[in-house]
Amino acid sequence: MDIMRRFMRFFFNLLYHPFAFTYDLVAWVVSFGKWKNWVYSVLPLIEGTDILELGHGPGHLQRLLLDRGLSSVAIDESTQMGRLAKRRLGVNGKLTRGIAQALPYPNETFDTIVSTFPSEYIFDPQTLSEVKRVLRNRGRLIILPVAFPTDGFLKWLYKVTGESPAVLDESIKERLTGPLLQAGFQVDIQLLELQSSQLVILLASK
Repeated sequence: MDIMRRFMRFFFNLLYHPFAFTYDLVAWVVSFGKWKNWVYSVLPLIEGTDILELGHGPGHLQRLLLDRGLSSVAIDESTQMGRLAKRRLGVNGKLTRGIAQALPYPNETFDTIVSTFPSEYIFDPQTLSEVKRVLRNRGRLIILPVAFPTDGFLKWLYKVTGESPAVLDESIKERLTGPLLQAGFQVDIQLLELQSSQLVILLASK
């Protein structure tokens, strides 16, 4: 399983950088067309009007937030993803290339910070310190770390690749919430049922 995890990390690094142009197609295929619905599921949880997205990828959530009239900005370390997102957002996109561990925003700027399917950086203590710094008092961090497919083949595929566990047991909950609690957030786990899938959403309040 460690070998598989290393392979998947290598694969996603390629997908996010030199092969970013294939990201939407690959995401659609591996999720059986559910990927955008998974990402959009965080929308009802967003509070306030000043929003930061960590890891904007090809810009789908940014497009939706802007269409809803929210004041949204986003950051991503991938140059290739930045190009894709700029094409999708046009002149209205407010995108920055950078890393979550060093956010280029003033203190207490955002009502909500959101990140969908991020890599390990999201639980880095420096990332969480920066998130806490730029969140307003009582602001929230929304993380969608994993989806649990609930239909046969897709469930088996994700289990084999190690991308989602079969059961959200206490050890997994502790692994997901532990870094957030240590950073001083109040944390709640929500399980969202969608067609043929279950999403795990972390709500961390400052």
